Amino acid sequence: MPAASKRNLLYFQSPSMRGLHRSMDEWQQANDRQLSWVNIQRDDGNFCAIAIADPVEVTVTSTDGRKHATVSKNGRLFVYPSDYS
Repeated sequence: MPAASKRNLLYFQSPSMRGLHRSMDEWQQANDRQLSWVNIQRDDGNFCAIAIADPVEVTVTSTDGRKHATVSKNGRLFVYPSDYS
């Protein structure tokens, strides 16, 4: 799984809401990813946001956890070799 999928917790900080919005928007454009959850709080005069980004890949498993497939951001499906046993 790509590192981008494993690290989806983000932190942003700015002295203004406008600046916070700009940095979050720039991150989304630069990384071509969306933020799925955001919490904004004030901290020592700054606006701070903790955000969770959408994963790049999602692993789909069977109910027994034995069969796995990964769907990537571009919609490609990768079936792990263990699915053929």
